[in-house]
Amino acid sequence: MRSYESGAELAAEINKRGDLFIAEFPGIPAKGWDRLIDGVDRTPRQMLAYQLGWMELLLGWERDEQAGKDTVTPAPGFKWNQLGSLYETFDKRWEDTAPEELIERFGVLRGEVIQLVESYSEQELFEPGQRAWASSTPSAWPVWKWVHINTVAPFSTFRTKIRKWKKLADCTAAPGHQP
Repeated sequence: MRSYESGAELAAEINKRGDLFIAEFPGIPAKGWDRLIDGVDRTPRQMLAYQLGWMELLLGWERDEQAGKDTVTPAPGFKWNQLGSLYETFDKRWEDTAPEELIERFGVLRGEVIQLVESYSEQELFEPGQRAWASSTPSAWPVWKWVHINTVAPFSTFRTKIRKWKKLADCTAAPGHQP
């Protein structure tokens, strides 16, 4: 896993990788947003729903902790071995949302995550045990790792997937038919 020298470096990487990821979505035809293609495990909508879901959870964990509430990770009603079911709730939540709204929401949440990162001291970000929610699993990672695995890492992974989806969608479309 990549590491960072500072919160500013992490914030810049979230911004950079987020820009690259979200730039893949404009131009996907309306009929393509929910199209599953052999060789890619998610539709474009599901890829964005995954990102939105995890960013919302991350922000919610911090908000709950700051409000003095018990933080439930990964989410209320879900255990870490039930992530597939959790992802289904992300898909359900965003299934009727217009693509433009999904893209806009991504930008808003990414901005909020960057603001969160910038609000942390270097100690809060890089030393283990600084947040109860970050210490909620046996690994007790520092906050930066949680932020990285819920932003930068999947932005990069899903950028590869959406690029593959676009390539295969173009290859599998019937002549004269847009995906």
